[in-house]
This record gives sequence, structure tokens and C-alpha cells, in this order.
Amino acid sequence: MTDPLAAGTATAAPLYREVRRLLTASLQAREWEPGAALPSEARLAQRFRVSIGTLRRAVDELVAEQVLVRQQGRGTFVATHGPSRLMFQFFRIVGANGERDLPEPELLAFERGRAEAREAAALRIAPGERVLRIRNLLRLGGEPIVLDDIVLAQRLFPDLAEKAFRERDSTIYGFYQTRYGINVVHASERLRAAAADRASARILKVAPGAPLLEIHRLAMTYHDAPVELRRSRVNTAHHAYSSELGKSPAR
Repeated sequence: MTDPLAAGTATAAPLYREVRRLLTASLQAREWEPGAALPSEARLAQRFRVSIGTLRRAVDELVAEQVLVRQQGRGTFVATHGPSRLMFQFFRIVGANGERDLPEPELLAFERGRAEAREAAALRIAPGERVLRIRNLLRLGGEPIVLDDIVLAQRLFPDLAEKAFRERDSTIYGFYQTRYGINVVHASERLRAAAADRASARILKVAPGAPLLEIHRLAMTYHDAPVELRRSRVNTAHHAYSSELGKSPAR
């Protein structure tokens, strides 16, 4: 594989950021599969014709974002989307005592449709383009706590059908990663207070008009490319949204 740095291409960006860009491009191209080990730092530094320090700084940023994972004495690996990553990076609902429970998902609906203008803008597709609409219920401690409405651009998941989604043996983001090579690396969220409509009240077992936490999330892969638009409604009577600002993510 020919890399711009190895070919001597001039760049105005800091060198480690160019190395990071090239590493990200290789990850996006699935040069290294989820769970696979990267070549040694010495080999990568030689490939990009940079110092070990420059290479390590680029890798450090990807590790901090949980795109890569370091294992002491073993090397650096492509992160996989498993229960641990879900709980400490993407699922922020905790019990009143702060305890984290792995959610139990239940698929309620799987439909095909056309993107509305707001959805199209968020997913960077044309209005009216084909989308998949998924409604998922998450139970915590056996109780219905989170109702998710998910919108996906069908062109990213061309053969996705209800049976495969229902029978997946991993988290949703793990399923995107292993089946479609789409690695969700970060997400943008907006939170607001909302009142339960009749449908969500029935599913979450609350009274119509009861207060809910509404979370709008746009999940993205490399280079901030959108993957998934999600609206979550959360019964916070005995649960809360938890975010530990400034703390390094658990690994």
C-alpha cells in the first residue's frame, strides 16, 4: 500500500495528524479487521517514514477515542463493539444508585420508508431516499426503560432484513461493525425534557403526559460520516443519564 507520507507528500498539518489520517483511512478500508492487531509501532513508523514518537502520538489519539485498544505486552488492536464498549461509551443510562446494567433489547418494529427532510439532512442523503426504521425497547432489570426509534440509510445496509437484525448475537453497533464493516466511533447527542405520548406511555408503562428524557443522537463513523439517527425516550423515574466529563473512558 502506498502512503502519501511514505511518498514524501508535503503537508501543512502537524505530522502526527497526517499519520492519524492515514491510519484512519486504513481502518476504514478494513486493512485491519475488528479485533485484529496492528503492526508494531516500529513497522508503522517505518511505513509512514516518521519517528516512533510521532507515530505513537497519532495512535494515542485513536486509543483515547476507543477506536484502537492497547493491551499491555500484546500490542494495539482494532476496537470491537462489545458489551463493555456499549456500557462505557454509548449507553449512559444508570440506576438511581449509579449502577450500570446491560440493557435487554426487544425489537418492536422493523419497517422500510422514505427519508423525511430532517432525517435526510442529518444522514446526508437526499429527501425521499430509502431508509430503514427500527423501533427497539431496552429493559433494565426487567423493566421497560428506553424506547429507541432508529433511522438508517438503506444504501449503507442494503441487505438488512428484520430476521437478521432480530437474530443478531451482538450489540447493534457490533452488528454494524462485523456484518457491514461500519465502525461507529463517536456520537453527538442533544437532550431535552418531553412528555410521554400515548404510544410511548403504553410501551414504557407510564401515564400519558408523564415526564421523559428525550435523547437525539447522531452516530458517526470515520471522518464524521453519519451512520445512524436515533431518538430515545427514557423513563427517568428510577434512572438517570450519566456522563463523566473530563474522565478518560474505561477500557
